[in-house]
Amino acid sequence: VRDFANFARRQGIFFGVRGSAAGSMTSYCVDITDVDPLQYGLTFERFLNPERLSMPDIDMDFEDGRRQEVIDYVVNKYGRDRVAQIITFGTLAARAAIRDCGRAMNKMPMPEIDKLCKMIPTIPVGMKIDKALEVNPELKAAYEGSAQTRELIDTAKRLEGLTRHDSVHAAGVVIAADPLWENVPIQKADDGIGYVTGYPAGVLEKIGL
Repeated sequence: VRDFANFARRQGIFFGVRGSAAGSMTSYCVDITDVDPLQYGLTFERFLNPERLSMPDIDMDFEDGRRQEVIDYVVNKYGRDRVAQIITFGTLAARAAIRDCGRAMNKMPMPEIDKLCKMIPTIPVGMKIDKALEVNPELKAAYEGSAQTRELIDTAKRLEGLTRHDSVHAAGVVIAADPLWENVPIQKADDGIGYVTGYPAGVLEKIGL
């Protein structure tokens, strides 16, 4: 981390350090951050804390227009076979499940399906179909008043939460000591930037990456 932080400084790329690592004495001593935690009375023992059982991580933000320069530097220095962006998996939320089921079943006009989707509240985030039926009388009436609608919603409930597609993590990059394919499945990125891991971030951490 110190290495690519120094690269960013040399190239005039703006970056910031976030979270507990920003006030860490370790981060300050090795020039990852220029904030002296003792001077400002910050919690400084991020990497000496027995209550933090997770692997130490340092969250950094690079300016959008030049982030790729940092990634390219890391790839060139540590090896294209050792650096990859991280996969994420999108799941079928309530509205998407109803819309996709409606297309596949092809028994109702899309305007009617869209009308049902709009009956699913967007707040709170992660609203489930069962909960939407409880809180929206209009949706419940549509469900109880039409066998077609009931079949559509019952089918969508069975698919809700399933993985729908994969995409690339907005910020995550993993750097490994060995070729990545020795530890994790990888795939080529669609936009030609290199590789994407086949495991999401949480699993990568569990296997030591």
